[in-house]
Amino acid sequence: MTTTQTLEPADAVQFMLSERGVLVAGAGVAGRGVLTMLRQMGAANIIVADDHVTQAELAVRDSPEFAKETYLKVAEARELIGGESAPQLVITSPGWRPDSPLLTEAQAAGIPVIGDIEAAWLADQAETFGPARTWLAITGTNGKTTTTAMLTAMLIADGQAAAAVGNIGTAPGIALTAEDRGEQRVDVMVAEVSSFQLHWAPSFRPDTGCVLNLAEDHLDWHGNYASYADAKAQVFRARTAVIPANEPEVLETIARLWPDATQIPCEDIRLFSSGESVELGPAQSVLDGRVSRGDVCIRGGKVVELAVQDVVLASAEGISPPGPAGLADAAAAAAMARSVGVKPASIASALENFRVQAHRGQVVASTGGAQWIDNSKATNPHAASAALKGQSNVVWIAGGQLKGAAIEPLIQEVAEALKAVVVLGVDRAIIAEALEKLAPHVPVDVVEETDPEAAMKAVVANAKQRVSPGDSVILAPAAASLDMYTGMSQRGDLFAEYAMEGSQS
Repeated sequence: MTTTQTLEPADAVQFMLSERGVLVAGAGVAGRGVLTMLRQMGAANIIVADDHVTQAELAVRDSPEFAKETYLKVAEARELIGGESAPQLVITSPGWRPDSPLLTEAQAAGIPVIGDIEAAWLADQAETFGPARTWLAITGTNGKTTTTAMLTAMLIADGQAAAAVGNIGTAPGIALTAEDRGEQRVDVMVAEVSSFQLHWAPSFRPDTGCVLNLAEDHLDWHGNYASYADAKAQVFRARTAVIPANEPEVLETIARLWPDATQIPCEDIRLFSSGESVELGPAQSVLDGRVSRGDVCIRGGKVVELAVQDVVLASAEGISPPGPAGLADAAAAAAMARSVGVKPASIASALENFRVQAHRGQVVASTGGAQWIDNSKATNPHAASAALKGQSNVVWIAGGQLKGAAIEPLIQEVAEALKAVVVLGVDRAIIAEALEKLAPHVPVDVVEETDPEAAMKAVVANAKQRVSPGDSVILAPAAASLDMYTGMSQRGDLFAEYAMEGSQS
């Protein structure tokens, strides 16, 4: 694995504008955002490395508008790295692994490698596009998109010019250049950041940073769980760190990285919880003396900020998505919003009107007196746990590609909530066997179909046979979708389509 080096904003901008040039690794969504930013900055020499740029695209880029850009295959870019015309900086798209030869060779040659979030943040801190913006960063294994959308809604309700950037919404480089296109300036960047992006962001220090939760994920990219968790924890370099009080993996990571609470690089700490309190228990000593008032929890059906006199921020009734996961996301978003002065009335208005995005806990139908909930985004056991915890009388739809993840701990955790299970996908037998062993009281239907539409139609038909009024049918697969579907969206869309046949709402 490569190591990354920090940069000062002025130095980074100098590298971006250097005659030696800046190399952009990858011309996908993130790469195109970086290119937009570099063009607007007036970069003298932009080199793009991407094996998937077509000849038609290259022909367009022969126009005068793109005269300062050179498009290379990755092998050609590697030759450039080792020569006299090597660029001064590499900006990589987040999907490129740390052991990618182009990136390791650049670092071995002393060329800094940073990611798209880091590049945008450094350019903004150098006030390249006017006064520096406020940056709020959200990461975690699950719940990032919902929390980011909630927080953005709170800021907009408060009258602030905020935009969701990063993994959802707008690429940060495009958001920074809004005024140059005659659009409204973005003053607050609400960034959903992945572990990939944080690995390539050694200098990134947002105003507020939050890790929602941690569980094993993306180990093939990071090499091990500790490296994955360490990357996520980099958002705690923020001026204000927003920390979950009841997520042991996050607290253990903090204790491992900063055994002495005075070492935590933030200036202020706020806690949040989906429960009635923010008691840290055994982890209290790790954060002793660093936690200020301003913690947020769910108490008496309200989202409450704990202060000298507690402040009711919003009603917790009807928060979308339903269940503990949605409450935790709302508490995190509220704590972050309050860290930058958002008024309670704005938080209340945003949560009252907020509806979760598709495939993240959306109620898609009411059939047979039961709610049908699409959480196709729950592509690992930890995400499925968040979708199922706190529920009862659940007909669970599970299966797909487990990618080596252990399903047994999830089943032990949610067994009592299950009324029945329908399994599909390549690893259906693994899930069915684990259910037979650990939850023998739960009936299991195994769908053998491999055609995506026929399989989901059979899944829904089986679920309708199992469901009664008051039950919940929850698609929370705990597995990836690409064994049968084009992605988790297609899987969720088909679930919703067949569930709505005969729907009462």
